[in-house]
Amino acid sequence: MLSPFERAYAWHIPGPRLDMDAMAAAAARLEGRHDFAAFQTAGAETHTSERVVFSSRITSERPLITYDVKGDGFLRHMVRGIVGTLVEVGRGRYPAEWISEVLRSKDRARGGRTAPACGLILVAVEYEQQTS
Repeated sequence: MLSPFERAYAWHIPGPRLDMDAMAAAAARLEGRHDFAAFQTAGAETHTSERVVFSSRITSERPLITYDVKGDGFLRHMVRGIVGTLVEVGRGRYPAEWISEVLRSKDRARGGRTAPACGLILVAVEYEQQTS
């Protein structure tokens, strides 16, 4: 049970517990260089939807589940689309491998719902240092 102080900063997902192992397996499939068009806002205008995800991890400290992702850049609503898709895997509606199918489809309609913005926190932005 979330405290009243956490409720405004987390997405409450009612029902049975999510399958953390399946979600972790699905999250790991997103690591590497991929075209993430299936996870961006429909109709978004970008030069390219290819990005590199350095790490994609699910952890849990009950009752909270954390998704931590690091990459070279993110598309509009990309992380929210990924989280919504991971929740579908966690609910047992799809196997972990399904996330790879969604990724290859480049079709936003194939993935899970877009997770609400509450609970998403930008922890850091890091830039490589230029040496002259």
